[in-house]
Amino acid sequence: MLTRRHLLATTLAAPAILRFGPAQAATTLKISHQFPGGTIDKGDFRDRLTRVFAAEISKRSGGEIVAEVYPGSSLIKTNAQFSAMRKGALDMSLYPLPYAGGELPETNIGLMPGLVSSYDQGLGWKNKPVGKALTDFLADKGIMLITWVWQAGGVASRTRPLVAPEDAKGLKVRGGSREMDMVLQTAGAAVLSVPSNEIYAAMQTGACDAGITSSTSLISFRLEEVAKHLTSGAGQSYWFMLEPLMMSKAIFDKLPKNQQDIILTVGAEMEAFGRKGAQDDDVEVAKVYEKAGAKVATMDAAIVGKWRDIARDTAWKDYSGKTATSASLMKLAADA
Repeated sequence: MLTRRHLLATTLAAPAILRFGPAQAATTLKISHQFPGGTIDKGDFRDRLTRVFAAEISKRSGGEIVAEVYPGSSLIKTNAQFSAMRKGALDMSLYPLPYAGGELPETNIGLMPGLVSSYDQGLGWKNKPVGKALTDFLADKGIMLITWVWQAGGVASRTRPLVAPEDAKGLKVRGGSREMDMVLQTAGAAVLSVPSNEIYAAMQTGACDAGITSSTSLISFRLEEVAKHLTSGAGQSYWFMLEPLMMSKAIFDKLPKNQQDIILTVGAEMEAFGRKGAQDDDVEVAKVYEKAGAKVATMDAAIVGKWRDIARDTAWKDYSGKTATSASLMKLAADA
């Protein structure tokens, strides 16, 4: 298990190179992600997760594995990372699964509005039929799921609060997935499709009135600087995103079994780190926005139910009709 004594090395941002043992004997893995870089114990928890993972696999392999962390999409542009892993051109990424929806529509199960309503439910997928089906599907497409990370989301708004579906009418909103966009459009919003690291610029220029994203991204991308309202997802949320640490299967399969075992073991252990980081930020985000002068609202079960009802009639049906795999995943998820 991970303990504080495992977190000794503190490193700065891109690229962060964590080396243990003789470099000439090491397998070097490049880990890319879109989020701001920090250190192993300060900053965006997703960046810290990759750094702790890197340090731990190097330690446990006795220096056989070297991991380099590239934050801020400094190695590969955000939307290209998934395809690069599938081709074996990128080793690993902590990547929002539905960002791959244009390439593999089945991955949009990772942000299906109203489907997942708690961390227990989302993380519980891993050991249920839906998790096995999703894992097998991704492996067949060249992707290994190493660490399951779920994040609740909220809304940063420039002009007026976006809490219930009726608040969306007339707003230009970034939803985060094709399915979330369908729900927003049904509620009367116009939608904007950009990765979370581009929401700030879109809101700053007025191209976007409100951005829905994880609590951590609401903090890390400093959206409180361009928002007057926050809808927190801390208590209830219709927006839960699967944002796992992934690995190229082509690269994984080339590693000796002892290194594969270390990666899988440490990856599973990091899930507790990911959950704590996400839930801590669910609480912290309200403090950040209140300090900046924004008004903070929360959601209750009735509001989440309104969003779920729209999603069930639109996004859920649309997704289920895409492919046989989509239909199967949706059914398994509904039963999970």
